[in-house]
Amino acid sequence: MGFVDHLECSKCGNKLEPERRWNLCSVCGKPLVVLYDLKKIRKAVKREELTKRPPNLWRYKEMLPLKNDQSILSLGEGYTPLIHARRLGEILEFNNLFIKDESQNPTGSFKDRGMAVAVARARELGVDELSVPSAGNAAVSMSAYAALAGMKSYVYLPKDIPKTFVIECISRGAKVKLVDGYVTHCGQYAAQDVAQYSRFDMSTLKEPYRIEGKKTMGFELAEQLDWNLPDVIIYPTGGGTGLIGMWKAFEELKNLGWIKTKLPRMVVVQAKGCGPIVRAFNEGKDSATPWRDAETIADGLRVPAAIGDFLILRTLKESKGTAVAVPDEAMLEAIMQIGATEGIFCCPEGAATLVAFKYLRRQDWIRESERVVLFNTASGLKYAHLWAKDLRF
Repeated sequence: MGFVDHLECSKCGNKLEPERRWNLCSVCGKPLVVLYDLKKIRKAVKREELTKRPPNLWRYKEMLPLKNDQSILSLGEGYTPLIHARRLGEILEFNNLFIKDESQNPTGSFKDRGMAVAVARARELGVDELSVPSAGNAAVSMSAYAALAGMKSYVYLPKDIPKTFVIECISRGAKVKLVDGYVTHCGQYAAQDVAQYSRFDMSTLKEPYRIEGKKTMGFELAEQLDWNLPDVIIYPTGGGTGLIGMWKAFEELKNLGWIKTKLPRMVVVQAKGCGPIVRAFNEGKDSATPWRDAETIADGLRVPAAIGDFLILRTLKESKGTAVAVPDEAMLEAIMQIGATEGIFCCPEGAATLVAFKYLRRQDWIRESERVVLFNTASGLKYAHLWAKDLRF
């Protein structure tokens, strides 16, 4: 292992050496990305060798930022199933619909990918206290991997968050602070404490390594489709790390010569009650203004402002993709439809991708012959409270 060449600012191109602790670019304050020596990787591993490795994200270790195998932290994250949604497809009269089910990660969400890699890399760099503001799942995941690493974790959550998330963090040894407002307000409190107590900030895209774990979703898609890619990927987007990460993964696979296929069109899905990226895309802008009075049942989509907004919009432009905002009521209906046909209990964010798919089919933006992947980013068990008021026992 140890194929990192340097870190680079995603905005101004400033290059930084990788063996120091970095959060944002030291020149312009924008997110950093990890760049690898792809020539060395080509010599070190062939894609055919991956099939002999354990079914987790560390099967792609040469394309991840750790220096040695002894630094790996694993609870079994990654290599989640890519399910051909045949029964759902029959109803929708669409044969090539797939669901990438991230709910089968160790803490029940896709956040485990980013946190497994970022926490492991932080430990390699000598960090012992971690901090993250979160809408829920990222806090749970960081708590789990910090516990595994023997590190202290401090999480900042909106006060109105479902108590399940709070309990999950506390049970893993995290110190929890509840904040009035959205995840952006949590970020403000977290930043104050990071500065005061010298904790390492693990906020979305405010350190360079969570995106590296998230990009493994793209590696897996390629491998699971026999080194081809879908025509369309529909992805629920709050902070956008997964979307940006997958696009990075596809570029790396192309440059390694591991894929020859054209890259997919990427689709951002947000909520009607909080859609800053959708609004910016529709207005033809390169960045997004913060969303006022954000409101949605999908906590992961209740992100009024994303530091990586320009990267999300850049990905949409480069991929010839689009952005769709969907209502909460339709998310709930989609949860039921996916569950009743495919047996998957989706989170609202994941169900939002089905709503967007239906809309894009009606617009003929997605053609009948195309292969489409929907991402379910977490388990619906985390949102069981949404049905509690309607249950009668």
